[in-house]
This record gives sequence, structure tokens and C-alpha cells, in this order.
Amino acid sequence: MARNEIRRVVRLKSSAGTGYTYVTRKNRRNDPDRLTLRKYDPVVRRHVQFREER
Repeated sequence: MARNEIRRVVRLKSSAGTGYTYVTRKNRRNDPDRLTLRKYDPVVRRHVQFREER
């Protein structure tokens, strides 16, 4: 299989409503649900939940 068929590039959007995003890759076979990570949002200067956009 090609590299980009399984590991897709996803955008993680801040739940704080600042519009700040991170870009990462995820394995769609192992994680079929939306990805949620706790990462740093420099706009509000704290760690918040970042959720995958579709």
C-alpha cells in the first residue's frame, strides 16, 4: 500500500476557540475515531484539548 493511504495528515483544532491548529499524522486502522490530544495553545498560553477536524 502507498504511504498516504493508511497514515493520513489530520488537522487538530483548539477547543479554546482561538482558531490555532496543529498538523499531525494518524494511523486510520488503529485510530478510526477522532483524535483528541492535550497540547499547548500559545494564544491562551495554556494546555487545552485539540480535536481532529474533518
